[in-house]
Amino acid sequence: MERTIFTKFLFRNPSILIFLGVLSVVCIAVTILGEGFGIGIISTSFIKTLGKTLCLCMIAIAMDLVWGFCGILSLGHFAFFGLGGYMIGMWLMFARTKMIVMQASVNAALPLTPAEISDAVGIQIFGVVGGSDIPVIWSFADMFWAQIALVVLVPGLVAFVFGWLAFRSRVNGVYLSILTQAMTLALSLYLFQNDSGLRGNNGLSGLQNIPGLDDVPQSLLSISFFLASAFALAVVYIIATAVTKSKLGNIIEGIRDNEARVRFLGYNVESYKLFIFVMTAIIAAVAGALYYPQAGIINPAELAPIASIYLAVWVAIGGRGRVYGAVIGAAFVSLLSSYFTGGQAPDIPLGFGTIRWTEWWLVLLGFSFVLVTLYAPKGIGGLVDRLPRLGGR
Repeated sequence: MERTIFTKFLFRNPSILIFLGVLSVVCIAVTILGEGFGIGIISTSFIKTLGKTLCLCMIAIAMDLVWGFCGILSLGHFAFFGLGGYMIGMWLMFARTKMIVMQASVNAALPLTPAEISDAVGIQIFGVVGGSDIPVIWSFADMFWAQIALVVLVPGLVAFVFGWLAFRSRVNGVYLSILTQAMTLALSLYLFQNDSGLRGNNGLSGLQNIPGLDDVPQSLLSISFFLASAFALAVVYIIATAVTKSKLGNIIEGIRDNEARVRFLGYNVESYKLFIFVMTAIIAAVAGALYYPQAGIINPAELAPIASIYLAVWVAIGGRGRVYGAVIGAAFVSLLSSYFTGGQAPDIPLGFGTIRWTEWWLVLLGFSFVLVTLYAPKGIGGLVDRLPRLGGR
C-alpha cells in the first residue's frame, strides 16, 4: 500500500521524476568521467565543486520553502548552514588530531594516558589561538554519532528559540528580515572571538581529511561525497515537493498571501511559521554538514549576513515559489561563480581599462538580479513552467 501511495504521488508530480532522472544522469556521468572510479576526464577539484553545488541547491530549497512558499524572507539561513558545518567539523578535526597524536606516540616508552592525550589534542587544535584546554562545547567531539545528532539539534534549537520569540511577537515583513540578519551577524561576530571555543577567525581546517580513511585518495572521497550530496538533495527535493503539494503547503501559501485571513479562519499561524522555519533550518544544517568536508575549511566569514543575501538572490533568479526553481538558481549561480572567480574566464581589454571577472563577478550577479526582478519575476523556473504538465512548482 505504501509503495502504491508513493508511486501515485510521483506520477502526480512529474517534476520529481524529471528531477530524479536528470540527477541520476549527472551522477552516472560524473562517476564515469571522474578520477575516482572512472576515466579521469573530470578533475577531483571540479567534482568537489559539483558536490558543493548540490549542497547549495539543498539550502536554496530550504530558502524557497521559507520565503517563496511561506513568505518569510529570512536573511539568516546561512547561519544554520554554517552551524551544521561547525558541528561535523568539530568531530573531523578532533578525531583527526587525536589520530595524529596517537601515531606520534607509538614509539614512546610509555603509552599516553587519557589526560595526556587530551592535553596534546588541545594544544594542537587551540594553540593557534593561544589556548590548550578543550572547551566544554567540544565534550562530544570525539563521538561521531553525537556530533551527527548535534548537526540537527543545535541549528534546530537556535531556529526554534529565535522563531518562537519572533513569531509569538508577530514580527513580520522587513522587520523580521532585519532580525534574522541581526541574529546572523551576532553569531558571526561571536565566532570571530578567539575565546568562542571554535578557534576564532582561524575556523576549523583540514576537514577534507576523513579520520580512519587516510589510505583513501581524495579522488575517491570526492566522488563519495558528491554521491552522498546528490542522494541528500533528492530526499530534500521529494520532502519539499510533498510539503508544498499537501494541505500544509496550501496553508503556508495562504499565510504568504494573506496572513490575517488565514488567522481569521482559525489556524495557528505562528505554529505553522515556526514549523517551516525550524524544518528549513535543519535542511540548511544538513547541507552545511555535507558541504564543508568538501570545502576543507570553515570560518566565521561563512556565516556573514551577505551570504544569506546571496541565497535570496539565487532563489529569485531561479524562480521563487518553485522547488525546481531554487535548484536551478543555486546551480546556475554557483557554477557561474566558480567559472568567473576561478580565473577561467578570460579578461576583456577595453582600451581604457580591463574587465577582470574576478573583480566584476558580483557586479554581473547584481545586474542579473535586477534584470530578473524587472523583466522575469518568475525567474529561470518561469521558462520551465511552459513545459506541459509541470505546472507552477
